[in-house]
Amino acid sequence: MADASNPEMLEEAAPDLLTLEDEDGKECTFEVLDATEIGGTRYLAVIPYTEDPDALEEDSELLLMRVGTDDAGEYMDIVDDDEELATVGKVFEERLRAMYDIDDSELE
Repeated sequence: MADASNPEMLEEAAPDLLTLEDEDGKECTFEVLDATEIGGTRYLAVIPYTEDPDALEEDSELLLMRVGTDDAGEYMDIVDDDEELATVGKVFEERLRAMYDIDDSELE
């Protein structure tokens, strides 16, 4: 039987967190649910993070972020172009359904 206090197990259970600063200097923390490359561009599927799982809103919005680079380094933008959002959203929908074993009948 595995020891629940084993640091390796705790590390596996820890969420993958990403803290970003918006244009106004406000820090926002997100949990990364998935990441993939589509057409040579890296994308992340994230949700707002809360330490208290009971406080997580049922209607938390899944955000799709594009990872890019410029002279200052790496940056992330929320995908807001309708065509890009539809393409990337479909890929993440399929990936997340498989990862979390989501059945369409559970969504109704």
